[in-house]
Formats: sequence, structure tokens, C-alpha cells
Amino acid sequence: MSPALAAGLQLAFVVVVLTVVYVPLGDYMAAVFTRPRHLRVERAIYRVCRVDPHADQTWSGYALSVLGFSAASVLFLYVLQRIQGVLPLSGGLSGFSPAVAFNTAVSFVTNTNWQSYTPETTMSNLTQAAGLAVQNFVSAAVGLAVAIALIRGFVRVRGSGQIGNFWVDLVRGCLRILLPLSLLVAVILLTQGVIMSFHTGFASTALDGTAAHNALAPVASQEAIKELGTNGGGILGANSAHPFENPTPLSNVVEILAILIIPVSLTRTFGTMVGSRRQGLTLLSVMALLWGSMLAFVSWAEQHVHGVAAQAAGAMMSGPMMEGKEVRFGIPGSVLFAVSTTGTSTGAVNSAHDSYSAAGGGALMLNMLLGEIAPGGVGTGLYGILVFAIIAVFVGGLLVGRTPEYLGKKLRRREVTMAALAVLVMPALVLVGTGITVILHSTPGFLTNGGAPGSPGSIHGFSEVLYAFASASSNNGSAFGGLTATSDWLQSSLGIAMLLGRFLPIIFVLALAGSLAAQKKTPAGAGTLPTHGAMFSGLLVGTIVLVAALTFFPALALGPIAEALS
Repeated sequence: MSPALAAGLQLAFVVVVLTVVYVPLGDYMAAVFTRPRHLRVERAIYRVCRVDPHADQTWSGYALSVLGFSAASVLFLYVLQRIQGVLPLSGGLSGFSPAVAFNTAVSFVTNTNWQSYTPETTMSNLTQAAGLAVQNFVSAAVGLAVAIALIRGFVRVRGSGQIGNFWVDLVRGCLRILLPLSLLVAVILLTQGVIMSFHTGFASTALDGTAAHNALAPVASQEAIKELGTNGGGILGANSAHPFENPTPLSNVVEILAILIIPVSLTRTFGTMVGSRRQGLTLLSVMALLWGSMLAFVSWAEQHVHGVAAQAAGAMMSGPMMEGKEVRFGIPGSVLFAVSTTGTSTGAVNSAHDSYSAAGGGALMLNMLLGEIAPGGVGTGLYGILVFAIIAVFVGGLLVGRTPEYLGKKLRRREVTMAALAVLVMPALVLVGTGITVILHSTPGFLTNGGAPGSPGSIHGFSEVLYAFASASSNNGSAFGGLTATSDWLQSSLGIAMLLGRFLPIIFVLALAGSLAAQKKTPAGAGTLPTHGAMFSGLLVGTIVLVAALTFFPALALGPIAEALS
């Protein structure tokens, strides 16, 4: 089968499945968060936790619930890692060091899943299941809850300022959406050969006669929620490139679908809840345009390489860029996975992003720097693009002299300020973190291949640091493999970037939701800017690209752009 045909079939399959599930899943999620009836198991959880499921919260109460729950989760996961050596199913592994335990706890609670350790040699099966897998569920549910709270800000018509109940949204997101979908995906993965075992591993003899140890783990269950929750942390070190996690081309496509299915369908949920399906389709069209454009560019970059290896014989004799990619997936399956994982907050990888061409790797980096809204993470993608939509409405209204209103709510100074602050958090963390790390100049791996400042090795080293802070601040979790991120500075600075990159935007988004919910709806008039259709889609795309271009072009010019031109 030719690469072009393989790429076309995989892409067509993904698009068809997403199209089929878009309406039923989107409407189902809308029903989950709007119907008043509670399931029996949910009522039991509320009684145990002493939660009143009928009490609405203001934005500040909602935000305090999010922060309190997340802080307790960080503490629990940190302690679990530190004492894992004395717990059952430890497999003879000792506890984590304080720096690694802090970084990992923050990483999984913030839905980042950055891993500065090798899971199969440092993380016990109990810690994986009781700690990391649980956070894969609840951290995704937190993002989903915040997105629903923002939608309620647009929907509420009485001006009460209340945006729902965080604990109800959290429980419903886990039990009614993430858990059933995870069971379905896990069963499909099991049929493809993904392992599911609580044994620590088995011995084997390699082809050269040496003894080898092959790690085992309860992979299928965590692999499902790792992708569905746009988490990304692999239970094995090679992540979705490992044949135990992702053995076949079909499992590869299923995992890609798992990454995209909830963020894409949430645009339908948004349209259904606000009472205008066209609004959801407008957001979906913007996501699809950005995702498709990035997919086309990275595919071209990996198929047409003009680097050192390609020029060694004076012609393109080395062919496409297959180094760092699994042969069973090829370039189409690798690029489709890479663009989907960097366009969401997933961070799972089935190929080495550090091995991509300078142009391809730079595009994957830019995909994160856009704000991971194409289509974005579970919840985070929807509220991220809604924030950009608010900015686009405000700017567009100023340009044409129309009233800045979005879905019947006026965009005053407070609303626009909250939206602007939510957008600016990630760029500030990326640029400041990268700048300080480069100034320190002692970062392991910065001068890749021993390159002097200004050499190709140094340029790529800068790209590795920039990618690391882009990944941490965007709560993605993937990395350029050449960077050694085990130093105390990187463990702590990346951990802080994950925390601030996750919770500062959440606070600003919830404040925005509260401000919108406190307003009464105003009917659209002749001066209201239409927020659906091709014109607004173009305005929104322009706003997203312009913000990223103005903010990150100088940094990208010092890294991947310079490397591509060198």
C-alpha cells in the first residue's frame, strides 16, 4: 500500500467515526450536565462526602472547590509515591525522591502527565493504578467541569451569578462519561493485544543470547483513560510506541480517536446547551481547519526532508523521515498521532518528536503554542477556544463599530480582562521559563551533541528547552527526548509551570463565567456582530494565529525556524 493511500484511509476512518459519534455523544454530554436526576451511586457519593447536590455555587466557590480538590490530590499522590516501597504490589521498588515525587504529583493532577522517570523501573503497579490512573479520570473531569461552568455563564438568564456545583459536575463527568467510554476503549485495545497484567514482568532471551527482562503492567485500562482524558502519561516508558501499549495499526487509530472524540463532541454539547447548534459548528470548523492545516504541513515536512542525512549522497536517497518512527505505523500513522496529541493536551506519543525534521518538530511545537485548541483537551480545548472567541468578538466589534456581545451577554472591561489574562498565562510561563533556563546555561542536554552557541546542536538544544516549557505550561506532557529533565531546576521549574499553566487560566475562566452568569441576557439587535458562519470563523482563526505569531515568532526563530534554515 502506498503512503498516500495509507494516509488517506486512516484519515478517512478517523473523520467518519468522529462524524458518526458527534451528534449522539455531544447531545448525551449536554444531557449529563443539564438533567436534574442523580443516579443512586451518585447520591451515595454525595452522602459520604457530605455534598449537597442541589446547591449551586458562585464562581469563587466553584474555584475554591477546584483548587481544594486538586491540592488534596497533589498531596495524596506525593505521599503515595514516597511510601510506595512499603506498600503491597511494590515489586521491590523503593519510594520516589522528593523532587521527582513533587513533579509527578503535580504533573498528573494538572492533566499534564509529564514523566521525568522510566515508569516500568520506578513506578509500582499499585501506584500506577491507585494514583496515576485515578488522576487520569479526575483531572480530565475537572477540565470538563470548568468548560461546562463557562457554558452555564452564557446560558444563565436571571443574573444570579451561579455556575453550577463542582462536585456534581466532577462525579457526573467521571461516572457517566469517562468511565463508560474507557471500558469500551479498553476492551477494543485488549482485542488488539494490549496487555493487562499485575505481574511485574517476565524473563526472556534476546536474539544475541543475552538475558532480558520484559515489564508487564495493567496497561489496557490506563491506556484507555490516558487517551480519552487527554492525559498522555504512559504506563511503559516508550508510551504509545511500545508494542504492549499500541501493538497494531488499528489500535493506533483507536487511540487517536480516543484522543479526539470528547474534545470534538464538546462543540456539539456547547451548541446544544446554548440553544444554537450553529455556534458549536462554528467552533468545530475552526478546530478542524487548524488541525487539518497542521496535519498537512507536518506530513509534507516528514515526507520531503532536506536535512544532512538526505544530502549525504547528494540526493534524496534516504527517503522520508522514518528515524524515530515505528515501522508498523509509518509516517501517516505517526504524523496523525503527533498532530492530534499536540493539538490536544494529551502528550502521548507513538514516535519520537525529537526525531522529526526541524520544520515538522517546530510545527508540533507551534500546535501547543496555539493554546491546544485544535481541538484541545477534555474541557480545556472548549473553554480555551471560547476565550479566544470572546477576544475575537471584542476586537471585531471595535473594528466595525458594533456592540461587543456574545450569545446575548455583553463583553465589558471585566469580561475582556479575564479572557486576556487567561490567554496570556501560557506565553508568559513559556518565554520566562525558557529564558531563565537558557541563561543558567547548565541545563543537561542544552548544548545537544556538544554544539557551541550558534551551532546546529545549540539551536536544537534551545528548541528542546522551548518545547519542554511549552509542553509543561500547556499541560501537554510530551517532550523532545534530547533534554535531560532530571535536574532539580527543571523538576521544580517545570512543576511550577504545570501548576500555574493549569490553575491560573481556570481561575480566570471561572471568574469570566461568574461575570457572564451575573448578567441578564440581551436580545440580539441590528448592531450585534454575528458569531456563526464563515466570516466569524475567519475572524477567530485570524485572532488565534495572530496572537501566537506575535507572541512566539521570535522564540521560534531562534529554535526550529533557524534549525530548518541552517
